[in-house]
Amino acid sequence: MTVGIEYYVLLSLALFCIGLFGVLTRRNALMFLMSVELMLNAANINLIAFAFYHGNLTGQVFALFTMALAAAEVAVGLGIILVLYRNFRDVDVTVPSEMRW
Repeated sequence: MTVGIEYYVLLSLALFCIGLFGVLTRRNALMFLMSVELMLNAANINLIAFAFYHGNLTGQVFALFTMALAAAEVAVGLGIILVLYRNFRDVDVTVPSEMRW
C-alpha cells in the first residue's frame, strides 16, 4: 500500500498555509521564524515527494540544500532577535521601525 502524491501535496499545502498565516499575523519574532520554518518544510515535502514520484534524487538534493539554508536562516534570525531584545526588551517585530541611526 503506497501513499499517493496528492496526499503529500495536500500536507505541504496545509503546512505552507499555516506558515503563511503565521508570517502575516504574528508580531513576535520567534513565531515569525517558526512560521518561515514551516514554509520551508512544506517546500521540502514537495521536493522529496516529486523526486520519489519521478524516480530521481534531484529533489532530495535540493531538500538538503534547503535544510542548510534553513539552518543558516535560524542562526542569523536568532542573532537579530537577541539584538532586538537587548535594545528594546521586546521581540515585537513592529518596534524596530522606531530605530534611529
